[in-house]
Amino acid sequence: MKLATFNVNSLKTRLPIVLDWLATHQPDVLMLQELKGLEVPDAEIRAAGYHILAVPQKAYNGVAMLTKSPSSVVATSLLPDDEQARYLEADYNGVRVINIYAPNGNPMGTEKFTYKLSWLQALYDHLKALRDQRIDFIVAGDFNIIPEDIDAANPKDWVNDALFQPESRALYRSFLHLGLTDAIRALHPEPGVYTFWDYQAGAWPRNNGIRIDHFLLSPALADKLTVASVDKAPRALEKPSDHTPVWVDIGI
Repeated sequence: MKLATFNVNSLKTRLPIVLDWLATHQPDVLMLQELKGLEVPDAEIRAAGYHILAVPQKAYNGVAMLTKSPSSVVATSLLPDDEQARYLEADYNGVRVINIYAPNGNPMGTEKFTYKLSWLQALYDHLKALRDQRIDFIVAGDFNIIPEDIDAANPKDWVNDALFQPESRALYRSFLHLGLTDAIRALHPEPGVYTFWDYQAGAWPRNNGIRIDHFLLSPALADKLTVASVDKAPRALEKPSDHTPVWVDIGI
């Protein structure tokens, strides 16, 4: 089973890139973040041979799951009365798949950082409950966390950013302490593996990137992991997202 995640930074703008990626790579599941709008291109997605589940939001946020065969929604929110569309949990062919767009948290010292930590804590609590219930799952998407110094080309640039704070990184480690496997890091321990390059200051041509899009696998699924990769090609296209797809292949 091939699964991918891609923060598209506006599905309307990036739809041609998404459709081309689907046609070329044929994932079983593609998780999208930052749809940035209420309009969902159902017809185009169906024409590409995929079903779509979406949790959209006007102008901001929004997540979607594109699947080759139908999937069923389990949950669309982590926090009670959360107005931000950041979460989609579904069952796909017997596999629990969780798509997240975690809060950015900037600027520091504001309610945005408090919300980020509360949201991530709620995610931890839910994942722990799934582990306690012995439910195997995949959680992927834009975590908005740089886990380690190795995950940034220039770590010093991020010391005052919410993505790099000790609290954010500690919560990421707490996911791993549940027994989850960071798929990319498990198969690519080397430096220089990034998933995001800012539009500013020539970050892309200078490869001044960070790794904030992750795949975490529960133990039984991690045991079946065969491939984990970052596809940098879409970042080099005209009018790209500032993120690029990340994908895994699991032998199920």
